[in-house]
Amino acid sequence: MSSATSTTEEPKSQAEIISTYRQMTSDMQGMIQQLTKFEIELNEHRLVEETLTPLDPDRRAFRLVGGVLVERTVREVLPTVKDVRTNLEELVKSVKERLDVKQKETAAWKAKYNIKTQEEVDAANRQ
Repeated sequence: MSSATSTTEEPKSQAEIISTYRQMTSDMQGMIQQLTKFEIELNEHRLVEETLTPLDPDRRAFRLVGGVLVERTVREVLPTVKDVRTNLEELVKSVKERLDVKQKETAAWKAKYNIKTQEEVDAANRQ
């Protein structure tokens, strides 16, 4: 990641510190959006798997492949759905781990340079 290399170098100005912090938070937001997308897709695959499992293996099933609806049997579709679900579970786990690392890195950067968000400044002023 490019931001990891930039955080090891000492920034030269306050603008660089803020810019790096904003980039880090932007990266986190992107990861959260990715994670949400993958979790939705994972839930859809679980639902399809739960729906197909009790059905007759020779029953017709339709699967969207590259934008084309393809007719198959439940016997042919179910293993593919299970494989994709398993891959999505691993992907979700991986993105969560990367997000945790990025959150810790961002929090450390924020603490190191004593960065305050507008909400924190407003909350401090109200007290």
